[in-house]
Amino acid sequence: MIALCIVILSFLIGIVFYPDLPDEVPSHWNAAGQVDGYMDKFWGAFLMPIISLGLLALFIIIPVIDPKKTNIEKFRKYYDGLIILILAFLFYIYILTLLWATGAQFGMTQMLMPALGILFYYIGMVMDKLKSNWFIGIRTPWTLSSENVWKKTHEKGSIVFKVAGVLAVVSIFFGEYGLFIFLIPVLLGVAYLFVYSYIEYQKEVKK
Repeated sequence: MIALCIVILSFLIGIVFYPDLPDEVPSHWNAAGQVDGYMDKFWGAFLMPIISLGLLALFIIIPVIDPKKTNIEKFRKYYDGLIILILAFLFYIYILTLLWATGAQFGMTQMLMPALGILFYYIGMVMDKLKSNWFIGIRTPWTLSSENVWKKTHEKGSIVFKVAGVLAVVSIFFGEYGLFIFLIPVLLGVAYLFVYSYIEYQKEVKK
């Protein structure tokens, strides 16, 4: 219900803001917080609500179509919380975009990173609660082939994502370099988890 309310509210806000939006609405900012991409007025007002609606539909369908749907039910409350947080994060980006388009001036990267930090930290909190499934989590050939490798990899993933969340918040103090302080460790962390799952699976096979 909360997730649906966020989507409906985003459409309503789009309707309210539409008359005041310029013909071209900012759609992308570089690491320095400068606009380097635009979209037409209609899409600027409604693309994010449409994306949010599509994601909500996908999130609803996943527990129905996943062959391991019973495992999803085991962490369903965390899954529902993740849905709300992802849609709230997109809603926050949407509001920032509309405000910028209508004349507000602020550092987009600095405004975005704390919200990104909350999202990543929450993902870290639920990471080690996830049970094996085909859609949610660290899905490598090796985690999907072994429950034990899945568990170990997600325990490590919990730490990686929590650290990423903290770095996202810290990054706001480093200006235009802040995004790299967040992104580089995240990419390295994801690579580490991929390799870790392979190594753990090989250990299991040898046993």
